Amino acid sequence: MKGVTMNPMSMPMNPPARSAGVGRQGTLSVAGRVFIAVLLIVVFEGAIRKWVASSTTLPLILLRDLLALGLVLYAWWGGHLRRYAKVSFALLAWSCCVIAWGLMQLMAGESSPVVFVIGLRFWLLYIWFAVAAAATLNEADYRSAVRAAVMVMLVLAPLAVLQYYSPPGATINRQLEGDESLVFVVVAGVVRATGTFSFTSGYSTYLILVAPLIFGVLGARKQNFVQRIFALLVFGAFLTASVVSGSRTAVISSAFMLGAYLVARFLFAKTRDKPAALGAALMALALAGAFAFFLSDAVQVTQQRFEDAAGAEDFSDRLLSIFVGEPYVLGNTTWLGHGIGAGSNLATSLGRADAENFGLAESETGRIVLEGGVLGFAFIALKLLVLVAGLAYSVRLSAVRHTAFPVLMWLASVIAIMTWQAVGQLTANALLGLLLGYFLLLFRYPSGDFFPARTPPK
Repeated sequence: MKGVTMNPMSMPMNPPARSAGVGRQGTLSVAGRVFIAVLLIVVFEGAIRKWVASSTTLPLILLRDLLALGLVLYAWWGGHLRRYAKVSFALLAWSCCVIAWGLMQLMAGESSPVVFVIGLRFWLLYIWFAVAAAATLNEADYRSAVRAAVMVMLVLAPLAVLQYYSPPGATINRQLEGDESLVFVVVAGVVRATGTFSFTSGYSTYLILVAPLIFGVLGARKQNFVQRIFALLVFGAFLTASVVSGSRTAVISSAFMLGAYLVARFLFAKTRDKPAALGAALMALALAGAFAFFLSDAVQVTQQRFEDAAGAEDFSDRLLSIFVGEPYVLGNTTWLGHGIGAGSNLATSLGRADAENFGLAESETGRIVLEGGVLGFAFIALKLLVLVAGLAYSVRLSAVRHTAFPVLMWLASVIAIMTWQAVGQLTANALLGLLLGYFLLLFRYPSGDFFPARTPPK
């Protein structure tokens, strides 16, 4: 089918012969295990830091980054990046630009060697990780990685409910070395859920990453009753986790993704399947309404949070600052920038970035521009170019495959690329790499068949 070869930026090429390291189609390969390991470390490292030992922070980050770097080297050494030849070449050219610009900042006294290395990690590592994962994972890896991500919701949702209904001073809501005053609340006495993450933003970010995967599983063809129940369970977990999150970002993004799924499910269905697609969409909408009803107290608290925020800030200004940058950004921008990595939380935690450079801007766009100067503007332009290309390929793939999944993955990527603080926050940076990996993988394996029929052994 023509839809199988609709790969952005000429991918794949004629791939090299499959090596033993990549694994057979029914086997989880080494690359697949590394990808899933990075995912699980990102999700559960916060829980270990919060409730087991805070000293594990740097070892877990180092382990995660070494795994990501190892996968990149594995893909390069094995020649797998040739599957994404044009993407890899463009990323290599971009990497050279970032390295050269960082060296210029270093020589001009705008950075330090440690901040420079941190900047390379935030600006490049997990983008390479995404491309490497997409080039090396086999179809069994892809299915397993999707199932692993959605199964995490079966842990996050009950934990978020427990946090929501527990007082701020409860152990489940505090870190080992923290107290009640450090716990974020929606309103007095009601916490903002963090799940297994150490901070609320990590929890909200993960909900955006997993949303298209859950809707992909929900819309996939099921082979038996157990698979149908599994799809409904993870969908219910996603709805529950969103409602009790206490986060405006999580609520708005989840509602937007659900609405996009309902529309796209019907829009891209075959003509003869549209009645069934409409019925499935209405059923999903009814389930969402039922969850909102049973969790009506959480809905009321979230509504109060929106009202309080509306009185304290202008919503349109908030959106503008997120996507365009804060008003002061352009006035504080220099042509060379303050140093890539200078505004990251990692640089500050190591005491290598001064106070005025940390938190250069709250928004991702503002931080990129202030860190990189002219290169920052080029980074924003590159992001927009990637999103435009992704839109064209995703819509076409959804139309050919009659599935909403590619478009939903693109929409989640838009939210992530334009709003996540990926050049400043460790968790957001890694989650963006994982999301881009999932997005690129769907062009290699566009069937969206997450529950393949078992073939009897010969």
